[in-house]
Amino acid sequence: MNRLRIAKIIIVFSSLSYLSFSILRNYNSPENIEKRCLLKFEKYFKNPIGASSEELDLILDLADNNYLKCMGIPQD
Repeated sequence: MNRLRIAKIIIVFSSLSYLSFSILRNYNSPENIEKRCLLKFEKYFKNPIGASSEELDLILDLADNNYLKCMGIPQD
């Protein structure tokens, strides 16, 4: 009876470990990182009403820098 309980615990622990590894690998894939970053900074790329071209340029530069930082791309 003890061996059966130990075997069940080992199987459950192994299954949970494999499942968490698979989820993290999928979550950290480059495609998913790009999707998350695009959704996060998408609002900055919409043209705000009444913004001057200089203000719009500053907003877009800030959004671009933050997007690159989110993607993990080094900036100069």
